[in-house]
Amino acid sequence: MHPRILGIIILLSIASGAQAQALSLQQKFAAQVVAYEAEDRAHPPPQNAILFAGDSQFYRWATIRADLPGYTLINRGVDSFQFEHLIQYADQLVLRYQPRLIVLHVGGNDIHNGKTPERVLEDFKTLVGALRARLPQVPIVYSSITPSPGRWDEASQRRAANRLIREYAATQSGVTFINLWDAMLTADGQPREDLWVADRVHPNHAGYLIRAVLTRPALGAPDLKP
Repeated sequence: MHPRILGIIILLSIASGAQAQALSLQQKFAAQVVAYEAEDRAHPPPQNAILFAGDSQFYRWATIRADLPGYTLINRGVDSFQFEHLIQYADQLVLRYQPRLIVLHVGGNDIHNGKTPERVLEDFKTLVGALRARLPQVPIVYSSITPSPGRWDEASQRRAANRLIREYAATQSGVTFINLWDAMLTADGQPREDLWVADRVHPNHAGYLIRAVLTRPALGAPDLKP
C-alpha cells in the first residue's frame, strides 16, 4: 500500500476513535445526570443547600458529609467532567437546586485533554456568567486544580490555569478561590505521594481531608444542629 494512503487511513482511524470516545463520554455523562434526577425523585434534595459540582474529585468524595459535618450538602460531581460539560449541564446539576452557595472543582481534565490555561479561564468565565444570570446573589467558590503526581508532567499548565482563575476571581464580587495546590506539595515543591489512590490522580481520604480543611472557611457557619 502506498505510504500516503496508509497515512490517510491511520489518520482517519485515529479521528474515528476520538469521535467514538467523545460519544461514549457524552453517553456516560447523560446517564449520570439521569441517575441524579432519579435520586432526586426518590429522595427530594434539601432546600438552601451548599451545592458541590465538578469532576471526579467531587464524584468520588464518598465521605464529604463526614468530612464537612454540620452543613446541608448536595454533591453533583461527574467523573471525567470538563468545564464545557458542566456548562452544558448547569441547569440539571446546579441551577435546579437553587443552592445558597456553589463550590466548583473542574479544570484538571481540561488541561489533561490539551486545553490551554487561557481556554480554561474563558470557560470558567462562561460558567460563572451562566450561574450569575440565574443566581446573581449566590456566592461561588472555586477549589483549584490539584498537583496529582500521575499528571505532574502537566504541572506548568495547571499552575498557569490556577493563577489565571485566581486573578480573575479576585476581581469578582462573591467569587472565592481556594488554593489546594500548595497544600498538596512537599517542602521541596513536589506532589505528596501519600495523598492519592493507586492511580496517582484521585485523592485518598487524607487528600480529601486537606480539601475539607481548606474549604470549610468558605462555607460559613454550619447550618445543621448537632
